[in-house]
Amino acid sequence: MNDNHSNDTTHFGFRDVPKEEKQKLVGRVFSSVADSYDLMNDLMSLGIHRVWKRYFVATSSVSKGDRVLDLAGGTGDIAALLKDRVGADGEIVLGDINGAMLRVGRDRMTNRGNVRGFDYVQMNAEKLPFPDNSFDLVTIAFGLRNVTEKDAALREMHRVLKIGGQARVLEFSEVTADWFKPIYDFHSFKVLPRLGKLFANDADSYQYLAESIRKHPPQKELEGMMADAGFARCDYRNLSGGIVAIHTGYKV
Repeated sequence: MNDNHSNDTTHFGFRDVPKEEKQKLVGRVFSSVADSYDLMNDLMSLGIHRVWKRYFVATSSVSKGDRVLDLAGGTGDIAALLKDRVGADGEIVLGDINGAMLRVGRDRMTNRGNVRGFDYVQMNAEKLPFPDNSFDLVTIAFGLRNVTEKDAALREMHRVLKIGGQARVLEFSEVTADWFKPIYDFHSFKVLPRLGKLFANDADSYQYLAESIRKHPPQKELEGMMADAGFARCDYRNLSGGIVAIHTGYKV
């Protein structure tokens, strides 16, 4: 693990903070960026996040009529794409711990005309308010790295899945090409906070988000964490040279 802290502390970006403080600090970040969340993702990924999300959903195991839980659902991008896959008889629960993000997502979905088949629930991924075996698919896109107890969240994802169900994690990960790493670091730590200041008047939140990517478990480590949480057939696929990775696991 790339964390060096005691059992009572965790990382908030590159800072060590008490575990009970991280949720509040992350909440402030996402309350701050909620209205500019798509802009944030465009700045962080140079616009490619839209392609990653479409691929993430297109390669998921989901069928007409399925029930899906989209964790850290934010502004509804993944949920909107999933709706086309589950159809009129399917159900999507869009969950987020941050009320401001959830409101932005609900308003955006309503403006798009996506009203039926969606539920919006403010929830903590570490303690999901659903019974066992409730969903055919559980997704979390660009959210796991902000969870304090990632192991607990993965166990909860496994618990609420039906037998045979699939969990999918889309997350910024570890760049694989050595030549690209200094370029990526320069963009993350020099360019991104300045863009955040310029476009959203919020350099600090963007600095945190760049740091949180570096503190997130790399591909092989997260694959092992999913196996430890009970998932079978754990696998991952790098996109864009490992800037992001899609992790997959099944409940058997």
